Amino acid sequence: MANEAKPCPCNLGDKFDYEGQGHEVSVEHIRAYLTKPPHHTDKAVIVIHDIFGWQLPNTRYIADMLASKGYIAIVPDFYKGQEPWKPSDDWARFDDWRKTRDSKDTNRETDVVLKYLKEQCNAKKIGVIGFCWGGAAVHHLMLRYSEFKAGVSVYGVIRFQEDNYNLRNPTFFIFGEKDEHIPLNQVAELEQNLKKQCKTDFEVKIYPGQTHGFVHRKREDINPEDRPCIEEARKDMLNWLNKYI
Repeated sequence: MANEAKPCPCNLGDKFDYEGQGHEVSVEHIRAYLTKPPHHTDKAVIVIHDIFGWQLPNTRYIADMLASKGYIAIVPDFYKGQEPWKPSDDWARFDDWRKTRDSKDTNRETDVVLKYLKEQCNAKKIGVIGFCWGGAAVHHLMLRYSEFKAGVSVYGVIRFQEDNYNLRNPTFFIFGEKDEHIPLNQVAELEQNLKKQCKTDFEVKIYPGQTHGFVHRKREDINPEDRPCIEEARKDMLNWLNKYI
């Protein structure tokens, strides 16, 4: 189970023992994990990591899952070579650490990855998903980039997000009912603000009994009680991408 005793906005949960089916590439000033489906496609998804960085096997597992469903998937290093957070780090310094890795400071990396996908992978229809820190980044990017046909913010920490809700294109927000780091009153306020300001399709969905990290930090085989919600959330994420991309 996820270690909910840690004062961390993204529980480590189960670290997957997973090698990955893709490979690492250089995209101008950053590195990225790239994985492709067996057949040609012009659809791609940028996958934005959580605080544990672009090399976490869990995130690469999700990217490979997207590739198996027909998408080019890329996990860029949005920390630009800076160290990701480690479970052994001192949690007292987390806020200072995060200030040097602002989820709103992602435009330059997004620009070079979009260029790479268009020029090197022939992608024409592109979406973006992100987890925790990456979920907050999705909110930021969906405010600014019309290139993203769809976005999925998976337990994006609301206190990391900006106070603007006029999203460019359809965005799906996934939350866990028992997420101690994203209280339900914050989720309700987010939904109300979206209803007031957002002119495109959006959905906010809360999954019963789930804690932070359940979509990519818990394994179905060792967390059987969570399996229905894990599978439902992943299916919902794919259905949203399929609908709009």
